[in-house]
Amino acid sequence: MSKTHQITIHDSTLRDGQHAVGHQLTLEQMRLYAEAANAARIPVVEVGHGNGLGASSLQVGLAVASDLDMMRTVRQALHQSRMAVFMLPGWGTTRDLDQAIAEGADVIRIGAHCTEYNVTERYLEHARKAGVEAQGILLMSHMASPKQLANACVHMQNYGAQAVGIFDSSGHYLPDDVTTRIAAIREAVDVSVIYHSHNNLSMAVANSIAASKAGTDILDACARGFGAGAGNTQIEVLVPVLHRLGFETGIELYGLLDAADIAERELMPTPPTVTSTSIVSGLAGVFSGFKPKVTAVATEMGIDPRDIFFELGRRQVVAGQEDLIIDVALALSNRQKNADEQAC
Repeated sequence: MSKTHQITIHDSTLRDGQHAVGHQLTLEQMRLYAEAANAARIPVVEVGHGNGLGASSLQVGLAVASDLDMMRTVRQALHQSRMAVFMLPGWGTTRDLDQAIAEGADVIRIGAHCTEYNVTERYLEHARKAGVEAQGILLMSHMASPKQLANACVHMQNYGAQAVGIFDSSGHYLPDDVTTRIAAIREAVDVSVIYHSHNNLSMAVANSIAASKAGTDILDACARGFGAGAGNTQIEVLVPVLHRLGFETGIELYGLLDAADIAERELMPTPPTVTSTSIVSGLAGVFSGFKPKVTAVATEMGIDPRDIFFELGRRQVVAGQEDLIIDVALALSNRQKNADEQAC
């Protein structure tokens, strides 16, 4: 196959991977992986709390290190790779963006629910004016049609985003789903297109390849798939597959494999696996990061966690609405009690 356009790999191990360990990655762990990623010539390394700048909290988890210390540690380790940060409006503020830029962030990602793209306007404009690369991200993208996603990406491009794209936050997509959405976005915008996959249905690599063939320019991935629930696209698998298909990434294979080995040994208790609960989460279209709380609540209340996930999906619950897990569990418990009483 002849060479096609360059794919930029965006490594979110040190941000998305935080979900898998309760946001408890230490500065030393971050330094070790960042040095390895830099040696492998991975173009972009993202760092921070799993939910982004300013998100360390009791609601979604207190990080073991501050945003400032995480950025400083990783920045010092990156001599070839660029550093990226992620922010969700409502958690982070322009002050957080200014701090990240002052600490050497090269790429600023602003995320929003796929139907609420307008909240990114202020922050994308702010990042662009500050002279860093501004990117707009749509979360839970399976909840919108290809046309709606393309329209949202056009708006984010107009706000100043130099790259726009979608996260499959719940691992819900199949390759055809990705193809239609990326193709629609690619046709609608003039900037780089981003795709980020989760692995609930074991489709993360396949979906990322579908995205590359449909015209994406930036693919996200993590070492050993480190991330919430069933994890993300495995970077050490994705990159050589892209190379076999004729895409260029600029990443050195042995260095990449070494980085993945370091991540498995130093960052994670065990690599992510596709469990029964993860599969149901993907089928229901529910954010993978809900898994620990759903499991805990289900155990405490004697409810099947799969029922909770399907009900959360029916209600179209999104990240940040973790409190609704208890409401759903209570509703299911009451429903079961009523059914038992009627049966008697």
